[in-house]
Amino acid sequence: MALEVTQVLLNAQSADGVVRKLAEDNLKQFQEQNLTVFLVSLSHELANNEKPAESRRLAGLILKNSLDAKDTVRKAELVQTWVSLEPSAKAQIKGAVMQTLSSAVLDASHTAAQVIAKIAAIELPRSEWPELIGILLGNMGGPQVEQPTHLKQATLETLGYICEEVSADVLAQDQVNSILTAVVQGMNATETSNEVRLSATRALCNALDFAHSNFENDMERNYLMRVVCEATLSPDVRIRQAAFECLVSIASTYYDKLAPYMQDVFVITSKAVKEDEEPVALQAIEFWSAICDEEIEIQEEYGAEFSGNSEVPYFRFIKQALPALAPMLLETLTKQEEDQDQDEEAWNLSMAGGTCLGLVARTVGDDIVPLVMPFVESNVSKPDWRCREAATYAFGSILEGPSVEKLAPLVNIALNFMLNAMKDENNQVKDTTAWTLGRIIEILHGSEVETPIITQTNLPLILSVLLESIKDAPNVAEKVCGAIYFLAQGYEDTAGSSSPLSPFFQSLVQGLLSAADREDASESRLRSSAYETLNEIVRCSTEDTTPIVMQLVPLIMQKLNFTLEMQILSSDDREKQSELQALLCGVLQVIIQKLGASDATKFGVLQYADQMMGLFLRVFACRSATVHEEAMLAIGALAYATGVEFGKYMQEFYKYLEMGLQNFEEYQVCAITVGVVGDICRALDDKVLPFCDGIMTQLLKDLSSNQLHRSVKPPIFSCFGDIALAIGEHFEKYLRYAMPMLQGAAELSAQQVDRDDETIDYNNQLRNGIFEALSGIFQGFKNTKAELMTPYAGHIMQFIESVYQDKDRYYLTGFSSMYFIPIYWMAVIKFMYCLQIAIRLISLGHRSVDMPPEIQFGELGVRNS
Repeated sequence: MALEVTQVLLNAQSADGVVRKLAEDNLKQFQEQNLTVFLVSLSHELANNEKPAESRRLAGLILKNSLDAKDTVRKAELVQTWVSLEPSAKAQIKGAVMQTLSSAVLDASHTAAQVIAKIAAIELPRSEWPELIGILLGNMGGPQVEQPTHLKQATLETLGYICEEVSADVLAQDQVNSILTAVVQGMNATETSNEVRLSATRALCNALDFAHSNFENDMERNYLMRVVCEATLSPDVRIRQAAFECLVSIASTYYDKLAPYMQDVFVITSKAVKEDEEPVALQAIEFWSAICDEEIEIQEEYGAEFSGNSEVPYFRFIKQALPALAPMLLETLTKQEEDQDQDEEAWNLSMAGGTCLGLVARTVGDDIVPLVMPFVESNVSKPDWRCREAATYAFGSILEGPSVEKLAPLVNIALNFMLNAMKDENNQVKDTTAWTLGRIIEILHGSEVETPIITQTNLPLILSVLLESIKDAPNVAEKVCGAIYFLAQGYEDTAGSSSPLSPFFQSLVQGLLSAADREDASESRLRSSAYETLNEIVRCSTEDTTPIVMQLVPLIMQKLNFTLEMQILSSDDREKQSELQALLCGVLQVIIQKLGASDATKFGVLQYADQMMGLFLRVFACRSATVHEEAMLAIGALAYATGVEFGKYMQEFYKYLEMGLQNFEEYQVCAITVGVVGDICRALDDKVLPFCDGIMTQLLKDLSSNQLHRSVKPPIFSCFGDIALAIGEHFEKYLRYAMPMLQGAAELSAQQVDRDDETIDYNNQLRNGIFEALSGIFQGFKNTKAELMTPYAGHIMQFIESVYQDKDRYYLTGFSSMYFIPIYWMAVIKFMYCLQIAIRLISLGHRSVDMPPEIQFGELGVRNS
């Protein structure tokens, strides 16, 4: 049965806060007391055409949110709740939302379409609701049955949402064929309703992932491409935009099928870029960006091994289109908006064209240079600021892709001009010039560049211009900070006790601190950019600038203390305080790491350690219920620098350490805190023992929680190893709790079947954490209590064998080849160490240990039953 909820739903949208809060509490209470009746009541409210549109909309929204969530754990709970509902209740809800599709109130039918898709995402993979697709297709009518326009529109929306929600293998091919037929009919130029054509075009964009078999068929593919291309010519700008979005999706999904259509598509996109409204033109440019992405990926994956005889389809579309594509993109660069900023979220034709030009440069390399440089040379000195800015933007956009040999002579000529352009009368020209200088320094400066652009001769002039320009408008100053950041980074590997930057170090520090202290520093991310750059300057500093780095400590402490005295009158004040504290704690962390890395400079940290720790603890106290991750990282650095002396802070610090380990919602904070526990263990060794009961208890709770993000669990296993290494034989009391967790995770690691990059990455991280835990435990016990590990030797050998057998054991996505070798050997060392100990234990004899029945293990993580 359903209950009357209209007034409560209307009250929940009241402008009166008291009325609204009471209604929200009533809805929550209703949901908790009788979920089934609550959901049925919402579905009836949504379906009732006599109810107010506002209450129907909210009813549908709550219903949708009762079926899905962004958080994976919460989503799984909601799915299980729906699955557990009585079949009669589910039938009522599904019937009501399907009925709502025929409502002439578009808000109601639109919301119903979303709800149906959420239910379909749960039920279709379980082979439930098999009649759904047939019912929806029936709503589209046929030769003998003409359905209302609003029903066809809502049905097409629903089909599109379903295709967005479910994976491509859920629907049978005959269902896919029927959906595509209905969608294409809705897109056809003979359809008189623009709303239906728009819904159909959007639905096709979502359905393209399902159309692989159809794209293999020449006739069906030709028909689909013709319908999409025809839609790009619709009189309705929304339909044209949606049609180009389809082309972008086709470029990404069916690159290998595009060759016969590229000439026509170029004509269509070129016309749209030059003549159509901006939303359409942006999608036309995006098509070429998508083609670039595909061809860059092919080049990166196959590199020098790629040949014309390769089975991988690589058509070099960009290279073929380049003579016409480059001029088209260059033309867009002069379509700037006033006060355009590259870092702003607003997307416009000029920014899209420049971004695509950069991708084209990465795709074709040196071939882009002769097509762009004449544009740069002819526009860079023109009176019209738009021409000057476009020329600089074009030059900056093509710096990544062409060879250093091709670029270096051009950059050497352009550098002085760029430095002069930093004094241009137009803010936007200066902004883009600063960005381009940053790109030049990032790409063409550093120890790995054979002929660096920055030399001892031009460095003083470059720094003079940058330090003057850091006083400019916030958007310009922020780009200047980026240029200085890359300048410092380029000298990171400078050998010896001095760096070319050393004579300018004091001026750079003062300039960055002044930028961070400006009244307008909150604009354009200037404050955070200034402090991030200061961090890089300190990180890359050499011995001769150590006194200046030491002078920074009391200064940054003074600034941090000021944030603690700030008057907090609003949420904006609280946000500003938190941001400043994060930035300043970050600076102190870098300084502590820099000075603490050498015995000769460590005293610069030790003399202020008590004061710094006091400040960090006060920062924690400001946040009451949460822990500041930057302060936690700084404390980890301080623990490493002070060593065993850090023990005197533990009594007061422990409550915040525990708070961080309990922070499931801000899981990054929890992960950082776990890392800091490792730092403290390495600093204190067995002096950490008095705190280990509490730490281990919380770590075990974290592993048992189904609320904590799974990415935190591998570091927790590593932390077991840190603790065991620190306290040695005293880890015995935790062994009976830690080993079942490790064994369960190892078994699940061996069982994982998904082969997507994310899962493989996570599985390797998990195994790495297990190896680090076992290594630490073995080393902690090896001198006195090695026999304690004998019962677990069989499990350990099985784990080692499963890792050895897995072909993906060293597959680490997101890492460049320069990191591959060290990570490989770290894994091998841990592997061999654990193997050696396990063989020793087996030689002593072992017995298998059954898993305690009260422990269960979730998806590549551990949780309590």
